[in-house]
Amino acid sequence: MKGRGAQINTDNPFATHRKATHPDLNFSPPPDQVDTEYLETHAKTIINKAESPDIGLEYSMNPYQGCEHGCVYCYARNTHPYWGYSAGVDFESKILIKRDAPQLLSKKLASPKWIPSPIMLSGNTDCYQPIEAKLKITRQILEVLERYQHPVGLITKSALILRDIDIIARMAEKRLASVAVSINTLDESLRRQLEPRTAVIQRRLQVIEEMSKAGVHVHAMLAPIIPGLNDHEIMDLMSAVANAGAKNAGYIVVRLNGDVGPIFLDWVKKKYKDRAQRIINRIMDAHGGQLNDSRMGVRMKGEGKYAEMIGAHFKLAKRRFLPEPDTFEYDLTLYEKARNPQTNLFDLV
Repeated sequence: MKGRGAQINTDNPFATHRKATHPDLNFSPPPDQVDTEYLETHAKTIINKAESPDIGLEYSMNPYQGCEHGCVYCYARNTHPYWGYSAGVDFESKILIKRDAPQLLSKKLASPKWIPSPIMLSGNTDCYQPIEAKLKITRQILEVLERYQHPVGLITKSALILRDIDIIARMAEKRLASVAVSINTLDESLRRQLEPRTAVIQRRLQVIEEMSKAGVHVHAMLAPIIPGLNDHEIMDLMSAVANAGAKNAGYIVVRLNGDVGPIFLDWVKKKYKDRAQRIINRIMDAHGGQLNDSRMGVRMKGEGKYAEMIGAHFKLAKRRFLPEPDTFEYDLTLYEKARNPQTNLFDLV
C-alpha cells in the first residue's frame, strides 16, 4: 500500500463493544488506497502523567491521537484500539483532533495547584504531523506555554516545527524550551518505506541546523535502531547530526510491543523478503528471544550480544563526533511570576 507504513489492520480487542456504537467500523484488510480522516474529539484533560521513569520528562501532551506519518515501528499504535480503531492502517489514517487543547492547557497552568515540571510535546504521536499545518493547535499550545513561561520539550520528525522557531527561540533563550529531532537513517529509500509521510532526511538535518543557529538546544534521537536494517548507519548518523549542530544525542533499540509486532512482521516480510528473517532474528536477539521487552531500564536499549554491539558502536560514534555533549536544564522559576504577575510589584520595592 503506497504512502502507508502498516499494510494491515490488526484486530481490535474492543471491536465487539465499539461496533455497537460505531457500526461503520470494519477491521477487515484495508483497500489498496486509504484516505486520511480527521475526527473531532473532546478531551477533558490535555496533560498526561508519564508513568514510565525511563521517558525523561514527567508529563506529556498530545494534541493528536493517531499519526499520519505512518512509522511502521511506532509504539503509540497500541493506543489507537482504545479509541475503537485498529493499530494498523487505522492508526495513520484516522486522526483524532483535540481542538480545545490550548484552552485546557491554559486552565491547567492557571490553577494554583499546578506545580511546574517540563512537559513533552508529544509523548505519543507527532505534534507536527501534516494536519498541524492547517489547524495550528501545537502553535497555540506554544503560545500558552510562553505566556505562562512554562518549560516544554518538543520531539518531532517534521520540518513544520521551523514555522514556530520564533516562539521556540524566545523560550529557549530563557531555558524554557528544547527540541529533539528523530532521525534513524540517511537512506531516503529506507526512510520512504519505514516512515512514509515524514520529512525527508535533509529537511530534518536542516531543522537541527536552523534551530541550533537560533540558540535552541537540539538533541538528536537516533531512534529506533533496527538490528539488520539501519544499525550499520550509526557512525554516519552521528556525524551528520553533529555537523548540523546537535548538542547531544541518544538512541533506542526498536521494540515491537503489542500490535506493533504483527504489523512490523507483516511489513518487513513484504518490503524486505530477502533479509526479513535475519532482521527479525536480530531484533529478538536484542530482547531475550522476544520481539519486545517491557522491563524498565532494559527495554529501550535491549540486552545480549547484539544490543551490546549497538551500544558500543553508539558510544564510539559519540566520542568521535560529540566528544563534549551539552546537557540541558529547564528554568522552573519563571512560571510562578507569569502565573501571578502581581507578585512582581514586590520585586520593585
